[in-house]
Amino acid sequence: MPRSASPRETEIKLQMASARSARRLLLQAGFVIQIRRVFEVNIIFDTPDNALRRKNNLLRLRQAGRRAIFTFKGATQPSRYKSRDEIESDVADPQALTTILAGLGYQAVFRYEKFRTVYHKPNRPGSVMLDETPIGDYLELEGSPAWIDRTARALGRSPADYITASYGALYLADCQAKGVEPHHMVFGRGRRRFVRRQLL
Repeated sequence: MPRSASPRETEIKLQMASARSARRLLLQAGFVIQIRRVFEVNIIFDTPDNALRRKNNLLRLRQAGRRAIFTFKGATQPSRYKSRDEIESDVADPQALTTILAGLGYQAVFRYEKFRTVYHKPNRPGSVMLDETPIGDYLELEGSPAWIDRTARALGRSPADYITASYGALYLADCQAKGVEPHHMVFGRGRRRFVRRQLL
């Protein structure tokens, strides 16, 4: 994801009928591809007693193509947008980092996969991420609150459509709606049983 000068991330999600319809809307609104579609594997880390989750904090290791990124996210602020401090750093050796985290008492608690394409308007602020996930397709709008509102309107949406839940929370809701036991949010392979209370 493109980084802003500020460590604070402000974003919302919009649920889409399909990736195809989302691409069409973005092109009609003047957006172009900034980063081509890439497969992501995201792993959330926490302590056995979910200390980070209880503080509404997050540690995530993301493998996006050949790039590995380690992210800390602070607690969200009450708002119709999802706004929180975010610090990211590229990682040269993801396995070594995982070993270090284990030594500090952090374990992998949730894995989720998606395909992401990043869109923008050249020389304009803000980014739109098209996320194709095992539970559906979403647009993630990241920028200032005013930019998010303008962009959502251009896409035919309103604040009533804004989603601020994490993919973990959306996945849990999807499992509950379907009456299935939650596992990791992956594309239908290698699923392992996952403890409900650990979902973010």
